[in-house]
Amino acid sequence: MALDKATVARIAHLARIRVPEEELEPLTRELARILDWVEQLAEVDTAAVEPLRKVMDIPAHWREDVVTDGGRPEAILMNAPRRHDNFFVVPKVVE
Repeated sequence: MALDKATVARIAHLARIRVPEEELEPLTRELARILDWVEQLAEVDTAAVEPLRKVMDIPAHWREDVVTDGGRPEAILMNAPRRHDNFFVVPKVVE
């Protein structure tokens, strides 16, 4: 995949990463090599490979999924800035 310094600078800006101008060229080459390597992975025939579900064959220890209120509303809400009965009061974030 072809990358240029402007693209790498834009990626850095979107990722909120400050990259000095003198580091853009080496970073561009490094990212291009990484993307070339990832493109090589697409050439590998994996049709006969079963998906990996877990690394080790260790059984999972399941427990009963029980919903509780914690049984300690006063301790849980003790440091809440605002509360109403046994609930946290939070500012509206969705219009």
